[in-house]
Amino acid sequence: MMEETIQGRTNHQVMMVGRNTLEVTGVVSVESFDSEEFLLHTECGYLGIRGNNLHIKNLNLEEGRVAIQGELYEMSYLDDGSARGEKTKSFLGRLFR
Repeated sequence: MMEETIQGRTNHQVMMVGRNTLEVTGVVSVESFDSEEFLLHTECGYLGIRGNNLHIKNLNLEEGRVAIQGELYEMSYLDDGSARGEKTKSFLGRLFR
């Protein structure tokens, strides 16, 4: 797989292998995680991942790569056109009720 760079950053890519491994590139930071939910800040916005028995298989933020293993149920971007900070705060509010 060839990766293009834009101003020194890699493109954001998501690759799921067999619904139990998720490999993500273009990750800026891991905002929060537990065994059921991950929140990743990527170059294309915030990415929420839900499942069961989730854990980090590989983490390299210098290269912007994260691999997550477990039973993956849902993956969604949290941007809907509203202000990015406002949407993230509401998602974090739901996570930490």
